[in-house]
Amino acid sequence: MFVMIVCLLIPRFALTTAVGDRRELLRGPVALAPEVGGTQQVGEVSLAAEAFGIQPGMRLGEALARCPQLALIPPDPAGVADGWERLLVALESIGAAVEPERPGLACFHARGLLRLHGGRAPAGSESEQLVGVLAAARRALHRPARFGVAPSRFAAVAAATRARVRRPEIVSAGVGEDRARAQARAYLAPLPVALLRARAELADLPGALERLGVVTLGELAGLPAAAVADRFGKLGLVAHELASGGDSELRPRPASEFLREELELPEAASGMQLERGLGLLIDRLLSRRERRGRTLRAVVISAGLVEQGGTWREPVVFRNALADPVRMRLALAPRLGMMPAPAETLRLSVERFGPLASDQRALLEDPAAARAVRLREAIRQARAAAGPDAALRVLEVDPDSRIPERRVVLTPFEG
Repeated sequence: MFVMIVCLLIPRFALTTAVGDRRELLRGPVALAPEVGGTQQVGEVSLAAEAFGIQPGMRLGEALARCPQLALIPPDPAGVADGWERLLVALESIGAAVEPERPGLACFHARGLLRLHGGRAPAGSESEQLVGVLAAARRALHRPARFGVAPSRFAAVAAATRARVRRPEIVSAGVGEDRARAQARAYLAPLPVALLRARAELADLPGALERLGVVTLGELAGLPAAAVADRFGKLGLVAHELASGGDSELRPRPASEFLREELELPEAASGMQLERGLGLLIDRLLSRRERRGRTLRAVVISAGLVEQGGTWREPVVFRNALADPVRMRLALAPRLGMMPAPAETLRLSVERFGPLASDQRALLEDPAAARAVRLREAIRQARAAAGPDAALRVLEVDPDSRIPERRVVLTPFEG
Protein backbone atom coordinates (compact mmCIF):
# COMPACT_ATOMS: atom_id res chain seq x y z
CA MET A 1 0.00 0.00 0.00
CA PHE A 2 1.39 3.40 -0.95
CA VAL A 3 0.15 6.96 -0.70
CA MET A 4 0.33 9.52 -3.49
CA ILE A 5 -1.55 12.78 -3.08
CA VAL A 6 -1.64 15.15 -6.03
CA CYS A 7 -1.95 18.89 -5.40
CA LEU A 8 -3.22 21.20 -8.13
CA LEU A 9 -2.10 24.82 -7.78
CA ILE A 10 -3.12 27.73 -10.00
CA PRO A 11 -1.31 30.78 -8.58
CA ARG A 12 -3.29 34.01 -8.30
CA PHE A 13 -6.46 32.40 -9.55
CA ALA A 14 -8.77 35.16 -8.27
CA LEU A 15 -6.53 37.91 -9.67
CA THR A 16 -6.20 36.37 -13.13
CA THR A 17 -9.95 35.75 -13.24
CA ALA A 18 -10.70 39.38 -12.39
CA VAL A 19 -8.15 40.66 -14.92
CA GLY A 20 -9.64 38.53 -17.71
CA ASP A 21 -8.21 39.37 -21.13
CA ARG A 22 -6.18 42.31 -19.84
CA ARG A 23 -3.16 40.12 -19.01
CA GLU A 24 -0.73 42.97 -19.69
CA LEU A 25 -1.81 44.52 -16.37
CA LEU A 26 -0.12 41.68 -14.51
CA ARG A 27 3.29 42.95 -15.60
CA GLY A 28 2.96 45.91 -13.25
CA PRO A 29 1.93 46.29 -9.59
CA VAL A 30 -1.69 45.12 -9.45
CA ALA A 31 -3.92 43.99 -6.58
CA LEU A 32 -7.52 43.05 -6.07
CA ALA A 33 -9.53 45.91 -4.62
CA PRO A 34 -11.54 45.39 -1.41
CA GLU A 35 -15.00 43.98 -1.92
CA VAL A 36 -17.95 46.35 -1.72
CA GLY A 37 -18.96 46.73 1.91
CA GLY A 38 -16.08 44.53 3.11
CA THR A 39 -12.87 45.16 5.04
CA GLN A 40 -10.52 47.63 3.38
CA GLN A 41 -7.85 45.05 2.58
CA VAL A 42 -6.31 44.15 -0.75
CA GLY A 43 -6.73 40.67 -2.18
CA GLU A 44 -4.29 38.71 -4.32
CA VAL A 45 -1.38 40.72 -5.72
CA SER A 46 0.92 40.39 -8.73
CA LEU A 47 4.63 39.61 -8.61
CA ALA A 48 5.48 43.27 -9.24
CA ALA A 49 3.35 44.27 -6.25
CA GLU A 50 5.06 41.66 -4.06
CA ALA A 51 8.38 43.31 -4.92
CA PHE A 52 7.11 46.41 -3.08
CA GLY A 53 6.31 44.30 0.01
CA ILE A 54 2.56 44.17 -0.60
CA GLN A 55 0.90 40.97 0.63
CA PRO A 56 -2.71 39.71 0.39
CA GLY A 57 -4.73 40.92 3.34
CA MET A 58 -2.71 44.13 3.79
CA ARG A 59 -4.61 47.29 4.61
CA LEU A 60 -5.40 49.37 1.55
CA GLY A 61 -3.78 52.51 2.96
CA GLU A 62 -0.53 50.73 3.74
CA ALA A 63 -0.46 49.10 0.30
CA LEU A 64 -0.90 52.45 -1.45
CA ALA A 65 1.74 54.02 0.79
CA ARG A 66 4.24 51.35 -0.23
CA CYS A 67 3.37 51.58 -3.93
CA PRO A 68 1.47 54.74 -4.99
CA GLN A 69 1.20 53.44 -8.58
CA LEU A 70 -0.59 50.28 -7.43
CA ALA A 71 -3.51 49.47 -9.76
CA LEU A 72 -6.66 48.13 -8.10
CA ILE A 73 -8.81 45.63 -9.99
CA PRO A 74 -12.47 45.12 -8.95
CA PRO A 75 -12.89 41.59 -7.56
CA ASP A 76 -15.01 39.05 -9.40
CA PRO A 77 -16.28 36.59 -6.75
CA ALA A 78 -18.96 35.18 -9.04
CA GLY A 79 -16.50 34.57 -11.86
CA VAL A 80 -14.01 32.97 -9.45
CA ALA A 81 -16.62 30.63 -8.02
CA ASP A 82 -17.96 29.63 -11.45
CA GLY A 83 -14.53 29.16 -12.99
CA TRP A 84 -13.29 27.12 -10.03
CA GLU A 85 -16.40 24.95 -10.10
CA ARG A 86 -15.81 24.19 -13.77
CA LEU A 87 -12.23 23.12 -13.04
CA LEU A 88 -13.34 20.88 -10.17
CA VAL A 89 -15.97 19.24 -12.37
CA ALA A 90 -13.32 18.74 -15.05
CA LEU A 91 -11.06 16.97 -12.54
CA GLU A 92 -13.94 14.83 -11.34
CA SER A 93 -14.63 13.85 -14.95
CA ILE A 94 -11.36 11.87 -15.03
CA GLY A 95 -12.37 10.00 -11.87
CA ALA A 96 -10.58 12.11 -9.25
CA ALA A 97 -12.14 12.51 -5.79
CA VAL A 98 -11.23 16.15 -5.20
CA GLU A 99 -10.91 18.06 -1.94
CA PRO A 100 -10.96 21.81 -2.74
CA GLU A 101 -9.18 23.94 -0.16
CA ARG A 102 -9.59 27.36 -1.80
CA PRO A 103 -9.99 28.65 -5.36
CA GLY A 104 -6.79 27.69 -7.14
CA LEU A 105 -5.75 24.89 -4.73
CA ALA A 106 -7.13 21.35 -4.61
CA CYS A 107 -5.87 17.85 -3.76
CA PHE A 108 -6.85 14.33 -4.76
CA HIS A 109 -5.57 10.77 -4.38
CA ALA A 110 -3.73 9.36 -7.38
CA ARG A 111 -3.78 5.74 -6.27
CA GLY A 112 -7.19 4.93 -7.75
CA LEU A 113 -6.36 6.61 -11.09
CA LEU A 114 -3.13 4.80 -11.97
CA ARG A 115 -4.80 1.98 -13.89
CA LEU A 116 -7.27 4.36 -15.54
CA HIS A 117 -4.77 6.82 -16.98
CA GLY A 118 -1.45 5.04 -16.59
CA GLY A 119 -1.31 3.88 -20.19
CA ARG A 120 0.46 0.64 -20.94
CA ALA A 121 2.86 0.86 -18.03
CA PRO A 122 3.18 -2.55 -16.34
CA ALA A 123 1.91 -3.13 -12.85
CA GLY A 124 4.37 -1.82 -10.29
CA SER A 125 5.82 1.03 -12.40
CA GLU A 126 3.86 3.66 -10.51
CA SER A 127 6.14 6.50 -11.61
CA GLU A 128 5.25 6.03 -15.28
CA GLN A 129 1.58 5.59 -14.47
CA LEU A 130 1.64 8.76 -12.38
CA VAL A 131 2.84 10.72 -15.40
CA GLY A 132 -0.25 9.52 -17.25
CA VAL A 133 -2.51 10.67 -14.40
CA LEU A 134 -0.97 14.15 -14.40
CA ALA A 135 -1.27 14.34 -18.19
CA ALA A 136 -4.97 13.42 -17.99
CA ALA A 137 -5.57 16.08 -15.34
CA ARG A 138 -3.75 18.68 -17.43
CA ARG A 139 -5.83 17.84 -20.51
CA ALA A 140 -9.06 18.09 -18.51
CA LEU A 141 -8.22 21.54 -17.11
CA HIS A 142 -7.36 23.22 -20.45
CA ARG A 143 -5.25 25.81 -18.64
CA PRO A 144 -1.74 26.00 -17.14
CA ALA A 145 -1.42 24.60 -13.63
CA ARG A 146 1.27 23.38 -11.27
CA PHE A 147 1.22 19.86 -9.86
CA GLY A 148 2.94 18.48 -6.78
CA VAL A 149 2.90 14.84 -5.65
CA ALA A 150 3.83 13.73 -2.13
CA PRO A 151 2.83 11.19 0.54
CA SER A 152 0.97 13.82 2.60
CA ARG A 153 -1.35 16.66 1.64
CA PHE A 154 0.80 19.41 3.17
CA ALA A 155 3.93 18.08 1.47
CA ALA A 156 2.03 17.96 -1.83
CA VAL A 157 1.03 21.62 -1.42
CA ALA A 158 4.66 22.50 -0.68
CA ALA A 159 5.78 20.57 -3.75
CA ALA A 160 3.23 22.36 -5.94
CA THR A 161 4.59 25.76 -4.85
CA ARG A 162 8.03 24.71 -6.14
CA ALA A 163 6.78 23.07 -9.34
CA ARG A 164 6.61 24.55 -12.83
CA VAL A 165 3.79 24.36 -15.35
CA ARG A 166 5.56 21.78 -17.52
CA ARG A 167 7.59 20.15 -14.75
CA PRO A 168 5.68 18.66 -11.80
CA GLU A 169 7.44 18.25 -8.46
CA ILE A 170 7.26 14.60 -7.36
CA VAL A 171 8.47 13.83 -3.84
CA SER A 172 7.94 10.07 -4.09
CA ALA A 173 5.95 7.55 -6.06
CA GLY A 174 5.18 3.99 -5.06
CA VAL A 175 6.49 4.31 -1.50
CA GLY A 176 5.12 2.16 1.30
CA GLU A 177 3.23 3.79 4.14
CA ASP A 178 6.04 3.07 6.60
CA ARG A 179 8.47 5.19 4.56
CA ALA A 180 6.01 7.82 3.33
CA ARG A 181 6.11 9.91 6.50
CA ALA A 182 9.90 9.85 6.63
CA GLN A 183 10.21 10.95 3.00
CA ALA A 184 7.71 13.77 3.47
CA ARG A 185 9.56 14.99 6.57
CA ALA A 186 12.91 14.91 4.76
CA TYR A 187 11.47 16.90 1.85
CA LEU A 188 9.89 19.53 4.12
CA ALA A 189 12.93 19.95 6.40
CA PRO A 190 14.76 22.71 4.42
CA LEU A 191 11.60 24.63 3.51
CA PRO A 192 10.57 27.80 5.41
CA VAL A 193 7.87 27.81 8.06
CA ALA A 194 6.04 30.43 5.96
CA LEU A 195 4.50 27.51 4.07
CA LEU A 196 2.26 26.94 7.09
CA ARG A 197 0.24 29.93 5.88
CA ALA A 198 -1.29 27.58 3.32
CA ARG A 199 -3.59 26.53 6.16
CA ALA A 200 -5.96 29.32 7.11
CA GLU A 201 -5.94 28.44 10.82
CA LEU A 202 -2.11 28.63 10.91
CA ALA A 203 -1.75 31.98 9.13
CA ASP A 204 -0.42 33.81 12.22
CA LEU A 205 1.87 31.05 13.46
CA PRO A 206 4.91 31.48 11.14
CA GLY A 207 5.55 35.01 12.37
CA ALA A 208 5.68 33.85 15.99
CA LEU A 209 7.96 30.94 15.09
CA GLU A 210 10.36 33.19 13.19
CA ARG A 211 10.61 35.56 16.15
CA LEU A 212 11.65 32.58 18.27
CA GLY A 213 14.34 31.60 15.77
CA VAL A 214 12.48 28.67 14.17
CA VAL A 215 12.96 29.37 10.47
CA THR A 216 12.58 26.01 8.70
CA LEU A 217 10.08 23.19 8.99
CA GLY A 218 12.89 20.83 9.92
CA GLU A 219 13.70 22.93 12.97
CA LEU A 220 10.04 22.89 13.94
CA ALA A 221 9.82 19.10 13.53
CA GLY A 222 12.94 18.69 15.68
CA LEU A 223 11.32 20.41 18.68
CA PRO A 224 9.58 18.26 21.31
CA ALA A 225 5.87 18.09 20.66
CA ALA A 226 5.12 18.80 24.33
CA ALA A 227 7.13 22.03 24.23
CA VAL A 228 5.37 23.19 21.06
CA ALA A 229 1.97 22.39 22.59
CA ASP A 230 2.88 24.26 25.79
CA ARG A 231 3.79 27.39 23.82
CA PHE A 232 1.23 27.38 20.98
CA GLY A 233 -1.51 24.99 22.11
CA LYS A 234 -3.51 22.91 19.64
CA LEU A 235 -2.40 24.93 16.62
CA GLY A 236 1.21 24.26 17.54
CA LEU A 237 0.55 20.51 17.58
CA VAL A 238 -1.08 20.74 14.16
CA ALA A 239 1.92 22.63 12.76
CA HIS A 240 4.35 20.15 14.36
CA GLU A 241 2.47 17.23 12.81
CA LEU A 242 2.56 18.86 9.38
CA ALA A 243 6.28 19.60 9.63
CA SER A 244 6.91 15.99 10.69
CA GLY A 245 5.40 14.64 7.47
CA GLY A 246 1.94 13.83 8.77
CA ASP A 247 -1.46 15.23 7.90
CA SER A 248 -5.13 14.41 8.17
CA GLU A 249 -6.93 12.29 5.60
CA LEU A 250 -8.39 13.86 2.51
CA ARG A 251 -12.10 14.56 2.66
CA PRO A 252 -13.21 14.72 -0.97
CA ARG A 253 -16.38 16.58 -1.78
CA PRO A 254 -19.29 14.65 -3.30
CA ALA A 255 -19.07 14.70 -7.08
CA SER A 256 -21.49 17.30 -8.43
CA GLU A 257 -22.69 18.76 -11.71
CA PHE A 258 -22.32 22.34 -12.84
CA LEU A 259 -25.83 23.60 -13.58
CA ARG A 260 -26.37 27.31 -14.15
CA GLU A 261 -28.72 29.69 -15.92
CA GLU A 262 -27.85 33.24 -16.91
CA LEU A 263 -29.98 36.18 -18.01
CA GLU A 264 -28.64 39.33 -19.64
CA LEU A 265 -30.62 42.37 -18.60
CA PRO A 266 -31.27 44.96 -21.33
CA GLU A 267 -30.44 47.82 -18.97
CA ALA A 268 -29.36 48.30 -15.38
CA ALA A 269 -32.22 46.59 -13.56
CA SER A 270 -33.37 46.61 -9.96
CA GLY A 271 -36.52 46.05 -7.92
CA MET A 272 -39.38 44.32 -9.71
CA GLN A 273 -37.35 43.82 -12.87
CA LEU A 274 -34.82 41.76 -10.94
CA GLU A 275 -37.57 39.69 -9.31
CA ARG A 276 -39.11 38.91 -12.70
CA GLY A 277 -35.70 37.95 -14.04
CA LEU A 278 -35.16 35.73 -11.00
CA GLY A 279 -38.48 33.99 -11.59
CA LEU A 280 -37.48 33.31 -15.20
CA LEU A 281 -34.14 31.84 -14.09
CA ILE A 282 -35.88 29.58 -11.56
CA ASP A 283 -38.24 28.25 -14.22
CA ARG A 284 -35.35 27.62 -16.60
CA LEU A 285 -33.29 25.86 -13.93
CA LEU A 286 -36.12 23.57 -12.85
CA SER A 287 -36.87 22.64 -16.46
CA ARG A 288 -33.31 21.54 -17.21
CA ARG A 289 -33.08 17.91 -18.20
CA GLU A 290 -29.85 17.49 -16.18
CA ARG A 291 -31.81 18.00 -12.94
CA ARG A 292 -33.44 14.56 -13.42
CA GLY A 293 -36.29 15.22 -11.03
CA ARG A 294 -34.07 16.10 -8.08
CA THR A 295 -34.81 18.84 -5.59
CA LEU A 296 -32.41 21.72 -4.88
CA ARG A 297 -30.72 21.96 -1.49
CA ALA A 298 -28.47 24.99 -2.04
CA VAL A 299 -28.21 27.54 -4.87
CA VAL A 300 -26.10 30.61 -5.61
CA ILE A 301 -27.41 33.94 -6.88
CA SER A 302 -24.81 36.06 -8.65
CA ALA A 303 -24.85 39.16 -10.78
CA GLY A 304 -22.57 41.26 -12.92
CA LEU A 305 -22.74 44.82 -11.62
CA VAL A 306 -22.71 48.06 -13.55
CA GLU A 307 -20.49 49.82 -11.02
CA GLN A 308 -16.79 49.36 -11.85
CA GLY A 309 -17.50 46.09 -13.63
CA GLY A 310 -17.59 44.07 -10.41
CA THR A 311 -19.73 41.09 -9.47
CA TRP A 312 -21.90 40.04 -6.55
CA ARG A 313 -22.47 36.52 -5.25
CA GLU A 314 -24.77 35.21 -2.52
CA PRO A 315 -25.13 31.50 -1.60
CA VAL A 316 -28.54 30.40 -0.28
CA VAL A 317 -29.29 27.15 1.58
CA PHE A 318 -32.97 26.21 1.66
CA ARG A 319 -34.51 25.07 4.91
CA ASN A 320 -36.01 22.13 3.02
CA ALA A 321 -34.96 20.75 -0.35
CA LEU A 322 -37.23 22.45 -2.88
CA ALA A 323 -38.50 21.96 -6.41
CA ASP A 324 -41.42 24.40 -6.15
CA PRO A 325 -40.76 27.62 -8.10
CA VAL A 326 -43.11 29.68 -5.92
CA ARG A 327 -41.37 28.73 -2.67
CA MET A 328 -37.97 29.19 -4.25
CA ARG A 329 -38.89 32.68 -5.38
CA LEU A 330 -40.14 33.59 -1.91
CA ALA A 331 -36.83 32.40 -0.42
CA LEU A 332 -34.56 34.04 -3.00
CA ALA A 333 -36.28 37.36 -3.75
CA PRO A 334 -35.30 39.05 -0.44
CA ARG A 335 -31.63 38.34 -1.21
CA LEU A 336 -31.80 40.63 -4.24
CA GLY A 337 -32.04 43.60 -1.87
CA MET A 338 -28.47 42.86 -0.73
CA MET A 339 -27.08 43.68 -4.18
CA PRO A 340 -24.78 46.72 -3.80
CA ALA A 341 -25.39 48.16 -7.32
CA PRO A 342 -27.65 47.72 -10.36
CA ALA A 343 -27.04 44.55 -12.34
CA GLU A 344 -26.28 43.90 -16.00
CA THR A 345 -26.51 40.11 -15.80
CA LEU A 346 -28.24 37.80 -13.33
CA ARG A 347 -27.21 34.17 -12.74
CA LEU A 348 -28.64 31.29 -10.75
CA SER A 349 -26.63 28.09 -10.26
CA VAL A 350 -27.08 24.88 -8.28
CA GLU A 351 -24.57 24.29 -5.53
CA ARG A 352 -26.05 21.11 -4.08
CA PHE A 353 -28.90 18.82 -5.06
CA GLY A 354 -31.43 17.22 -2.72
CA PRO A 355 -33.39 13.97 -2.95
CA LEU A 356 -35.87 13.19 -5.70
CA ALA A 357 -38.98 15.33 -5.68
CA SER A 358 -41.20 12.25 -6.07
CA ASP A 359 -40.40 10.86 -2.62
CA GLN A 360 -43.61 10.32 -0.61
CA ARG A 361 -44.01 10.27 3.14
CA ALA A 362 -45.61 7.46 5.05
CA LEU A 363 -49.22 7.86 6.12
CA LEU A 364 -48.47 6.94 9.74
CA GLU A 365 -45.05 7.76 11.15
CA ASP A 366 -43.44 6.59 14.36
CA PRO A 367 -42.66 9.67 16.56
CA ALA A 368 -39.13 8.46 17.29
CA ALA A 369 -38.47 7.81 13.62
CA ALA A 370 -39.91 11.20 12.71
CA ARG A 371 -37.57 12.91 15.22
CA ALA A 372 -34.62 10.99 13.78
CA VAL A 373 -35.57 12.10 10.28
CA ARG A 374 -35.82 15.73 11.37
CA LEU A 375 -32.45 15.46 13.13
CA ARG A 376 -30.78 14.05 10.03
CA GLU A 377 -32.38 16.79 7.95
CA ALA A 378 -31.08 19.45 10.35
CA ILE A 379 -27.58 17.96 10.12
CA ARG A 380 -27.73 18.01 6.33
CA GLN A 381 -28.84 21.65 6.38
CA ALA A 382 -26.02 22.63 8.74
CA ARG A 383 -23.41 20.83 6.67
CA ALA A 384 -24.75 22.28 3.45
CA ALA A 385 -24.38 25.77 4.91
CA ALA A 386 -21.12 25.45 6.88
CA GLY A 387 -19.31 22.35 5.67
CA PRO A 388 -18.73 18.86 7.09
CA ASP A 389 -17.52 20.17 10.47
CA ALA A 390 -20.80 21.93 11.22
CA ALA A 391 -22.23 18.94 13.14
CA LEU A 392 -19.91 17.24 15.65
CA ARG A 393 -20.39 15.17 18.78
CA VAL A 394 -18.37 15.01 22.00
CA LEU A 395 -16.62 11.68 22.62
CA GLU A 396 -15.02 10.92 25.98
CA VAL A 397 -11.49 9.56 25.64
CA ASP A 398 -9.72 10.03 28.98
CA PRO A 399 -12.09 11.67 31.47
CA ASP A 400 -9.55 11.45 34.32
CA SER A 401 -6.80 13.30 32.48
CA ARG A 402 -5.48 16.54 33.96
CA ILE A 403 -5.20 18.06 30.47
CA PRO A 404 -8.62 19.27 29.28
CA GLU A 405 -7.80 18.62 25.61
CA ARG A 406 -7.27 14.92 26.34
CA ARG A 407 -10.54 14.33 28.17
CA VAL A 408 -12.85 14.59 25.18
CA VAL A 409 -12.52 14.90 21.41
CA LEU A 410 -14.87 16.12 18.71
CA THR A 411 -15.86 13.60 16.06
CA PRO A 412 -18.31 13.84 13.12
CA PHE A 413 -21.89 13.28 14.23
CA GLU A 414 -23.58 10.45 12.41
CA GLY A 415 -27.19 10.48 13.50
